[in-house]
Amino acid sequence: MTNYEIMFIVRPTLSEDEIKGVVKSFEKVLADNGAKEISVKEMGQRELAYEIKKFKSGYYYVVTLEASDDKAIKEFDRLALISNDIVRHLVTKLEA
Repeated sequence: MTNYEIMFIVRPTLSEDEIKGVVKSFEKVLADNGAKEISVKEMGQRELAYEIKKFKSGYYYVVTLEASDDKAIKEFDRLALISNDIVRHLVTKLEA
């Protein structure tokens, strides 16, 4: 099993309920594609170092998970690129 960390930024114009829905839907995508021991840490709203997609701030989340292959990561990456709710994301493979 490989450990991964995903950081993503949700756009600040969403309501609290919409943000929770986005996070839950991406958590479900990971679980449905074989990820285990998923933990989500909310970092809160923060200013961005530079403007991204015309936003100057965003809600930061860090997800840590375990996966036997990269199927879950590839699906998360694909959907995050398509989603208008995710401003930016980064997937990091953690050392054992």
